[in-house]
Amino acid sequence: MSGQWIGNFSGTNRGRAIVELDDKGDHFEGNAYAFSDDPQKLPSLVAWVRTPNKDPKFDLDLIVRPFVNGRMEDWEQIKAGFPGVTLSPQLKTSWDFSGDDLRLTWTTPLGTNGTAQLLRLRASDPSQRKPIADVKSWSAFREFAASLEPRRFVFRGQQSSLWKLATAFHRHGRYDLMKFTSEDIPLLHGHLSGLTAHRFYLENDLENAAFHSLAQHHGYPTPLLDWTHSPYIAAFFAFRGVRKADQSADKFVRIFVFDFNEWQADHARVQMLTLTPPHLTFLKALALNNPRMIPQQALSSVTNLNDIENFIEWEERQRSKSYLRVIDLPTNERIRAMQELAMMGITAGSLFPGLDGACEQMKEQNFEL
Repeated sequence: MSGQWIGNFSGTNRGRAIVELDDKGDHFEGNAYAFSDDPQKLPSLVAWVRTPNKDPKFDLDLIVRPFVNGRMEDWEQIKAGFPGVTLSPQLKTSWDFSGDDLRLTWTTPLGTNGTAQLLRLRASDPSQRKPIADVKSWSAFREFAASLEPRRFVFRGQQSSLWKLATAFHRHGRYDLMKFTSEDIPLLHGHLSGLTAHRFYLENDLENAAFHSLAQHHGYPTPLLDWTHSPYIAAFFAFRGVRKADQSADKFVRIFVFDFNEWQADHARVQMLTLTPPHLTFLKALALNNPRMIPQQALSSVTNLNDIENFIEWEERQRSKSYLRVIDLPTNERIRAMQELAMMGITAGSLFPGLDGACEQMKEQNFEL
């Protein structure tokens, strides 16, 4: 029952709901969000959820709070902004989990009610994206990369074609982003502040993004995904960890090709993790204390979604567009690809300035993985 559930609700009001629950051993905890279809007339709502145990069916009394434009508000504060609307902070809810399905119903003391049908989408399931049919070799990839419009696309390399796009935060089995932002990040900030030359001011959006990016680049799981403006750097990261025992014509690395310009034109920028509808937003984080960003031509996306590919597919269907393409290359092309990338100056030493990168570069040169 841990995970992220998304779906629609109807009843007295209509809209979209998200439930995020983390496994706490003998129960689950997290938050439930309701986003109104008419945010000018009704505020969005959030409630903290703690299940009584791990039974799939239970009733729960919840206290809900309104939020507007990503800010939590008191009930008295929002009355002026929503005249004529009577809302109750109390909900009596019933939960019914069945596999990946969640049926959630509620009533209030005012007589309003609603029902939500939510689905848990699993980023751990194998990707269903079909690769570009005529780019199946390293040579074909180089030709494809040379044909692309400069700076229009961003790229990401992953070691397996089976892996969906998913953030390290979600891959580690965490879903409650409210806890991440209110507890994890302040604790991490305090722990790292003595180790960085720059003290990050998290209340500033640019510095907040830079801090998350720094943590991400040094292995801390965040809701960010790393991308690059270079298809060849993406290829390096795709082939980088493939060992000799896994080099085969039947196993594939994957390189994602995302139409950055088109996505940016069609989607508003949302630099929030909580109290916001589902989104995928690209950040241009400052390279504060992060010398890796510039040689990697790096940028990051931030999201509150577990299954990013499903969201992109939904957006593609809604707009009749194609934002994301994938290229799968056989792992037995690794030696040739890494040799040619090294001749381009793309090595661990160039991408990871410092001793770690230099040693990895020499290891690549002198030893077999």
